[in-house]
Formats: sequence, structure tokens, C-alpha cells
Amino acid sequence: MVEEFMSKEAIVLDVRTEAEYSIGAISGSKNIPLQTLNNHIAKIKKQNKPVITCCASGMRSATAANILKRNGIEAMNGGGWQRLSQLL
Repeated sequence: MVEEFMSKEAIVLDVRTEAEYSIGAISGSKNIPLQTLNNHIAKIKKQNKPVITCCASGMRSATAANILKRNGIEAMNGGGWQRLSQLL
């Protein structure tokens, strides 16, 4: 499923805190902490691309993917960023 999303030029959205993101992240990913995600829905929708969410373990990214889906954005939970980086 990750491959399918990436073939559609998916955005990789890391929903960890800025401090966590600064320690290490997937190259080219965007950092929008889960706590602020609702403030960025319109901006994400404008990009008109599917979204793969990631975090440290997959819990926050699951919540983020559900929020995006409820707002009409094609999204999937990519799980932990380190595991996801091996798939990309």
C-alpha cells in the first residue's frame, strides 16, 4: 500500500513534535505535530495528494490518518518513521 501511495506522489507527514523530528526524520517529509494538525487541514487539502502519516511508533500517525480521512483526504498510517523509511 505504501508503494501505491508513493506512486501517486504522496506527502509523507511526520506528526511527532518538532523536538522529536529534529533528532531524525524521513528525507523530504513534512513535520506537522499531531496537536496542530487540525489547523493545517486546508493547506494539506490544497496539495491534492495522498498522505502517508508517520510518528515514533504508529499510534499518533494512526490518529492523524483518521483525522485526515474524516476531512476527505486520502491518507494511510505509515507507522513508525524508522520502519517507514526502510520501505521508501
